[in-house]
Amino acid sequence: MIREEIHWYRTAPGPPDCERLQGDVRADVVIVGAGLTGLRTAIDLAEAGTDTIVIDVERIGFGASGRSGGQCNPIWRATPDELRSKFGQDQGDRLIQATLTAADDLFDDISRYQIACDAEQNGWIQAAHTSKARKNLERLQATWAAEGADISVMSKSETHVGVGSAAYDFALHHPKGGFVQPLGLTRGFAKTAQAAGARLFEQTPATGIDRQGNNWRVATPSGTITCDTVIMTTNAYTDDLWPNLRQTMLPMYSIVLATAPLSKAQRATVLPGRKTIADSRLAIYFARYDADNRLIFGCVGSNEKVGTLGGHRRLRNGLNHVFPQLSGIGIECTWAGRNGVTPDMIPRMHEPAPGVLAGVGFSGRGIAMTSVMGRCLARKVLGHANKELPFPISPITAMPLHGLSRRLVPLMAPAFSLRDRASVLWDNAGVGKQG
Repeated sequence: MIREEIHWYRTAPGPPDCERLQGDVRADVVIVGAGLTGLRTAIDLAEAGTDTIVIDVERIGFGASGRSGGQCNPIWRATPDELRSKFGQDQGDRLIQATLTAADDLFDDISRYQIACDAEQNGWIQAAHTSKARKNLERLQATWAAEGADISVMSKSETHVGVGSAAYDFALHHPKGGFVQPLGLTRGFAKTAQAAGARLFEQTPATGIDRQGNNWRVATPSGTITCDTVIMTTNAYTDDLWPNLRQTMLPMYSIVLATAPLSKAQRATVLPGRKTIADSRLAIYFARYDADNRLIFGCVGSNEKVGTLGGHRRLRNGLNHVFPQLSGIGIECTWAGRNGVTPDMIPRMHEPAPGVLAGVGFSGRGIAMTSVMGRCLARKVLGHANKELPFPISPITAMPLHGLSRRLVPLMAPAFSLRDRASVLWDNAGVGKQG
């Protein structure tokens, strides 16, 4: 039986020194959620002299920030024109510009704050699994390149060599992409925020938010925090703390495995440039190395138990399909995590009341875009106008039939896999076959 254990806890630097909140305290800002978004927000606020408290129901990095594949994939699935159409010319331009620098900004943060998170900015390969997906990627490349993004098209031979697999005949290369040890990054952000003056409390759930005159009060089981501003950065682990915030997104699950370390000969044939890869499947396959040359491979799961509805088989079959040369390699552990996915795959920034903000819904782009959101939330608190921010302020709008959709989430992974197999069969039958 393969051990279910989050691999990143085996290799991350030690956690920050945090306690539970005890008693009643005061702060300028309270951030609910000690993942990448909340902690990156806290860094900028604390550096600006704002008295900032961060609380979390669990340990620092418990959620997606400590469970993800750790890939920095810095381009949206939408084209720039689609972003402008959705948000308007000026707002779209701001989001596009923030996107173009998102990866470099993250790796610059890691360098500036000296965060030990095994960061490597070797590039990201975005691979097409069918000819239809190829056309979508070609359109994505052309439109983002026109905005100044450094994205190149990989030929069939370049794809085979760059991936180390004949599973894909076409891909895009994003040289700004890369990977991090996600729990190491989260803990590094936490320690940086503490060094700047922020106070962090673990195992301190927010049980209520209510108005107290000109202030807000955040209740916890062992005390309260009175503040001017509350920021919610709980993403897929959002509960009913604020009305309808949980209903703005669906929890989708990634299941991941870590192989035994690859030999030098194996590494020469599997992602030889140590790039990350993600493909165009609905039940997406993704992979990257860790610092000790294990391959981290993942796909879509049904819940936080990897084996649910064939999850172990889906992971192993995916690994064998993309990298058949690793057939029989040892699997050291598997784990799962929860992602917050919005209907259009774009994060949301909300201001449901004066002095209340939220940033959620990163839809598989969290390593790069949580930092963009964190800086955005901090700038909003520090007085920047909405027209200066990369993310627009949007109303909290519950997804239609959210309750039913949430109950159906476990079935999505096997359904997506069936659709992916059908699309490949259709493509192989000669309907627009890849060239």
